[in-house]
This record gives sequence, C-alpha cells and structure tokens, in this order.
Amino acid sequence: MPRIALGVDLGGTKIEVAAVDDGGDVRHRRRAQTPAGDADAVCRTIVQAVGEIREDLEVDPVGVGVGVAGQVERESGVVRFAPNLDWHDVPLGASLEEALDLQVSVLNDVRAVALGEWLNGAGRNTDDMVCVFVGTGIGGGVVSAGHLLEGCSNAAGEIGHMVVDLDGPACHCGRTGCLEAFAGGWAIARDAMAAATERPDDAARLLEIAGDLKAITAETVGQAYREGDALACDIMDEVARVLTVGLVNLVNTFNPCRLILGGGVVDGVPELVARVRAGIQQDALESARARLEVTTAKLGADAGVVGAASAALRRATQH
Repeated sequence: MPRIALGVDLGGTKIEVAAVDDGGDVRHRRRAQTPAGDADAVCRTIVQAVGEIREDLEVDPVGVGVGVAGQVERESGVVRFAPNLDWHDVPLGASLEEALDLQVSVLNDVRAVALGEWLNGAGRNTDDMVCVFVGTGIGGGVVSAGHLLEGCSNAAGEIGHMVVDLDGPACHCGRTGCLEAFAGGWAIARDAMAAATERPDDAARLLEIAGDLKAITAETVGQAYREGDALACDIMDEVARVLTVGLVNLVNTFNPCRLILGGGVVDGVPELVARVRAGIQQDALESARARLEVTTAKLGADAGVVGAASAALRRATQH
C-alpha cells in the first residue's frame, strides 16, 4: 500500500487540495475559492477539504504540505508575508496541525513546484537541477548535490529578483532591473500596453484580442505571438533575450545537469525553451553547459499539490 500525503496549493484566488501517493499520482482532489484576506477562513476551507478527502482514503495520510506564495519561516510554518493574501505573520502551520492532528509542512509555492518536478516530474533521476517558473512573477528552486537549497533564512529561489540590468525598469520589490521586471507576466503586460500606445497602427491585433488597452495581458501577447503578430513578436524577442541572460547566470553559478522551465508565460510561448537553450549554448561557460539539458516542466496544473505533498512525504520519511 503506497503512502499518501495531502498537498495544498494555496493561491490568492483558489485553494486546491489533493491526496498524492509516493509515486506522485493524484488520487483525490478538492478545489475552493480563497476567502479574501481572512486567514481563519482560509484555514477552515483547507480543513474542510482535507476532511472530505480523508473520508475517501483507505489509509490515513502521513502529513499535509502547503505551498503558499509568500515568505515562510522554516521551522514554525509561520507565513511572514504573503502579498496575494495580504498576510503578515500568520501561524498557518500551527493552526492546521491543531485542527487536523497531522504533521503540516508549509513552504513557498514555487519551491514546492520545484520539489515536485524534481521528485516526480522533469527533474527525476538528477541530483543537480534548476527550475525556473515564469508566470505573473518569476521564481524557482535549485537542487544541488541532491539537496533542495533553502538558504539561511529559507528565502532561496528568488530567481526573479536577480538583477540583469542596473538601468532596467522598476520592479515590484523596490529595485530596478530585476529579471522579473523584464520577463514576468506583469512586465510583459506593461510593455505591451506601452508599445500599443506608442505604435497604435501595429497594435490592432493585440487590442482586438484584449478588447481594451488596459486589458492587455501576457496571455494576450502570447496569443498574438502564436498568430505571428509583429508587435507581439518584438515583445517576446526581448523577453527571450533577457530571460537568456538571467538563465546563463544561473547555469554558470550552479552548473546544473538539468534546467527546467515552466509557468504560464512558458506554457503560452513554448518556443521560449528552444530559444533559451540556444542562447545558453552560445553564451554560458563551456564547462557549465557541457552536460546541461534544458527541458520543459511536466507536472502542469498538478505541480503545486504534488510538490506540497512531496514535502510532507519527505518530512515523514526523515522523522
């Protein structure tokens, strides 16, 4: 009988909870809307979903893993800051452990996804890899010598805030020139709106897809790009160029065997993977890229729950 853990993908708009076995297969799932701004209501929603799933299981789960978009204190499971939830110092781990009588592991959502890809997705059978997820923001995870790097204060993996141009645009973190400020979904939308304003004659397709200038998103640009729209192609050319700069830095720094790319922007423009691969082969140090494989993430929409459950399964094994 395989071991089971429950994985929770806690986002700003939805909560997904799933039972995942130690082979990475999802057995049961529940989904609910995230109660806005109310940590107690979020906990109640998770507890209810976990309870419903436990009723369907033949064995009791070994624990619960929760991936949350925010900064998490490693040992206590306190969410120090989660901007999408407007949370500060929420004792999520302790609250859920008390309510569920199960061991609870809380971790950053993108690191959870990286863990899932490493153990059950595109990172299987490697001890040295880097995952980069390009969505609204950019984050990731690094596995070195078979260890998922956490950092001194559990903040490792903030790949999107690597500076790639000192004179670049302002980032939401307060600095300028971060990778995310060029290639994150919000930055792509910003640049597309600016380009549509400056080049209205070239922006007809973008505006047609979006319906309005202020409604342009990274998804809008991706759709126009797939149709061969010239303005969208110009925008994505710049994204590919800057993303390559950042990823070359990561390859030179960590010398991974595998570089895994995922997230909504990559899903929308999968050609980015081949373009980044070519750029790395051209610009990275030969010794760092000699055995490198650049590939696409495999877990898709299940990455969050599988990764969170994987964290719970690993913790149960270690204890």
